[in-house]
Amino acid sequence: MSIEVVGWLGSILFSICGLPQLIKTWKTRKVDDLSSLFLWLWFWGEIFTLIYIIIGDIAQSNSHFPLYVNYAVNILIVFYLLYAKYTYKEVSIPSEK
Repeated sequence: MSIEVVGWLGSILFSICGLPQLIKTWKTRKVDDLSSLFLWLWFWGEIFTLIYIIIGDIAQSNSHFPLYVNYAVNILIVFYLLYAKYTYKEVSIPSEK
């Protein structure tokens, strides 16, 4: 088995991780339980890591295409979740008396 297959498998699995939340948010339009701090940390973590990988690959004349795909998909997922967090109205739960 080629090491590229392992890279693609890992990238696909990591990209799938955000899909259940994206699908649930898309269907329900409920964003109450989405943490803004988590989403922003995830977003910037993906951005900085992608930049690090690209710069390292340029310096070493290398390419990690599976990682590029993984980070691009994850950035799109988290971008949608951030968009939803700030555009969909949060549903307030009435407090019990």
